[in-house]
Amino acid sequence: MKAVTTYLAAIAKVILAAALAFAIAPARAALGQSNPPPAGADAETGTSTDLYIMMGSDFVRPGLLPKANYNIGIGHTFGFLKKDPFGDELTIAYTYEDGGDGFWYSQVGSHTDSFGVMKNFGLPKTKRVTGYTWIQAGISTFTGNPTLQNHFYNGESLGAVVHFDDHNSIWIQETFNKIISVPWYTTTSIGYTRSW
Repeated sequence: MKAVTTYLAAIAKVILAAALAFAIAPARAALGQSNPPPAGADAETGTSTDLYIMMGSDFVRPGLLPKANYNIGIGHTFGFLKKDPFGDELTIAYTYEDGGDGFWYSQVGSHTDSFGVMKNFGLPKTKRVTGYTWIQAGISTFTGNPTLQNHFYNGESLGAVVHFDDHNSIWIQETFNKIISVPWYTTTSIGYTRSW
């Protein structure tokens, strides 16, 4: 069990370092730009693939107990779904949430595998910032107890995307989360996304 927790701690540190590195690089390049970048060929066809790394903090209700939350996933936007009211991007993701005494990592945790549908939409008077809604469902596995516990997970997000160019962006989101055996909680996250 100790080897697993050491391995998970190492993964969490790598995700944190990668998210920071990817978030800082495009932000520095974007500081010198005054106009939004031109839309690429993918923007015209309406399809893209997004690889995202997000980190944030849960605020468990009732109360405001902060806990680390790391998320990595991939999504693909389908042009034929642009008029679908629920979403135009299908996603799969893995999320680790600390459930123990500390903030960053402990032996007690929640590991969630989820699939989702995201709806991207433009905002008036800007092409640099867009918005999205995201509905996710999956299975959360609780570790750190004598036996593993699997529970249904549901999450709804509202977010904004700051586009630096056709391939680099920062996502900022607020998520309402519910797992059957746990009080509801919200997650505030920021992350880097690479699109192609």
